[in-house]
Amino acid sequence: MLTGGCQCGAVRYALARMPEGAHLCHCRMCQKAVGGPFAALAPVRLADFAWTRGAPARFRSSDLAYRDYCAACGTPLTFGYESKAWIDVTIGSLDTPERVPPTRQYGIESRLSWFDPAVLSDLPTHGIQITIEGRQVSPVSYQHPDKDTPAGWVAPRP
Repeated sequence: MLTGGCQCGAVRYALARMPEGAHLCHCRMCQKAVGGPFAALAPVRLADFAWTRGAPARFRSSDLAYRDYCAACGTPLTFGYESKAWIDVTIGSLDTPERVPPTRQYGIESRLSWFDPAVLSDLPTHGIQITIEGRQVSPVSYQHPDKDTPAGWVAPRP
């Protein structure tokens, strides 16, 4: 079973089976929905999907489709077609996204010109340390951990 959820932990879900046909979608609607150059999505049958904590908010992004997200923190969680028995979870919202690699791409007519593996692999890379006013700092995460937590779990705050 795979689990996942939003950044704040208010909405969680579980998959009873591994997704089939994980993919990247470059269409403009997906770009805007996730605030990035593409959406990474993993389809699973609705019969194998369950919300396990909270309830997402829903946005109808077209006459055919909807997108579920956390109303508290804004994390995009799913994409689905109204008339299909499938739902796509956002791969980044999975607790173990490494287990679900994309196998294809859609919406390539909207793929950004700079999204080219040869170009991206030449970009400099850095860790997560941040420089603020000349000091190197590492962020302390207030996000929900990548695992299920007991009901009433609250992120630690300073």
